[in-house]
Amino acid sequence: MTLTPAPGADEHAAYTDAVAATVASLMPQARAELAELVAFRSVADASQFPVSECEGAASWVAATLRQEGFQDVALLDTPDGTQSVYGMIPGPKGAPTVLLYGHYDVQPPLDESAWETPPFELTERNGRWYGRGAADCKGGIVMHLLALRALRAQGELPVTVKFIAEGSEEQGTEGLQQYAEAHPELLAADTIVIGDTGNFRVGLPTVTASLRGMAMLHVRVDTLEGNLHSGQFGGAAPDALAALIRMLDSVRDAEGNTVIDGMEVDAGWDGLEYPADDFRKDARVLDGVRLTGSGSVAESIWARPSVTVLGIDCPSVATATASVQASARAAVSLRVPPGMDTVKATSLLVSHLEAHVPWGARVSIEVAGQGQPFSADTSSPAYRAMAEAMRAAYDGEEMQIAGQGGSIPLCDTLASLYPRAEFLLIGLSEPEAQIHAVNESVSPEELERLSVAEALFLLRYAQRV
Repeated sequence: MTLTPAPGADEHAAYTDAVAATVASLMPQARAELAELVAFRSVADASQFPVSECEGAASWVAATLRQEGFQDVALLDTPDGTQSVYGMIPGPKGAPTVLLYGHYDVQPPLDESAWETPPFELTERNGRWYGRGAADCKGGIVMHLLALRALRAQGELPVTVKFIAEGSEEQGTEGLQQYAEAHPELLAADTIVIGDTGNFRVGLPTVTASLRGMAMLHVRVDTLEGNLHSGQFGGAAPDALAALIRMLDSVRDAEGNTVIDGMEVDAGWDGLEYPADDFRKDARVLDGVRLTGSGSVAESIWARPSVTVLGIDCPSVATATASVQASARAAVSLRVPPGMDTVKATSLLVSHLEAHVPWGARVSIEVAGQGQPFSADTSSPAYRAMAEAMRAAYDGEEMQIAGQGGSIPLCDTLASLYPRAEFLLIGLSEPEAQIHAVNESVSPEELERLSVAEALFLLRYAQRV
């Protein structure tokens, strides 16, 4: 059956019901496809998993796009050695172009023994589907496919659709960014839907309007030609690990606020608030442990810079000897809020750390990667169309606009290449999904509703432009 919707409420309601029914009927297929995709151990790090796992996932996406009638399907060899998958379906003459984005690479599973079920085997438990990448972001790829299938079941696609699935988003090696810069016409679109964020809460439709940028630093401290006996030399011999700890401690005050010399660190947030009790539950903060920072949770994670020590190279407790350490290294992440330049912020952090080196220790700091922050225009036609679509898909629930503390560096690259494009960030990574942690999962109800919302958005957006 082909439905031609008109602006009237009855016609829109009939079309919404038809799309929702189609998506519901496709959910068993969606589960089977997500299980196939999750089975690929597609961590874009050859030191952890074979490259063939990522290649297999890329080939799966390409084959699926071809089955769905996409044209010009291609495996793009990006400069970082990974593959992105591209395809296109032309819409009616003069129709706007919408780019749908997802990524098939995933975070490492961490300690596989800590998973209740195997990380690369999609498993249903307590009404959720568990597996690495189920939400971030293989589920996002399936969401796009569901939305397109539901629309095509009603008739012709109302827009030209471009589809891109990245192969190294989690590694931050910028392969797709560099490819897009070298081939700027490929991903050009009127609106870009990034399927890699999530609702603020299950059942609360949310569009992410801002992302923090990021920088990765590798910090090395050297104080001695070699380790020394801590009894014979400790107390006078400069300890490289202690020097590193003092440097890292200097970027937080007693309340846990990030403090970097010369950097504004007290910006406010005027969007959706994040109640502290809800955050404690989402973050699984232990009883009696206080949250860090003196601002609201939303200010701390969406509007202000933060520094996190991701790892330190030093002896483990099990292998430690009674030694003063001659050298120590740390990986340090800086998150940069919208309105702040990442390059300048990184320079300020480097200068701050160098200024807080104790005892004349030798320090080298390498900038291992950077990405700019991002903010979207929430008054655009695409946002209004998505608000209408989400309201319909979520039974009258109003769309919320939130920030995200994480980074998607590709957004800034695409915004620079296509300054007139509109951006919508949606996805399946709500708090219960526990992305990047053990036991990652996706809510099938969210997958279903967001697929309906995306399908309705494509229709309503085409009617608005």
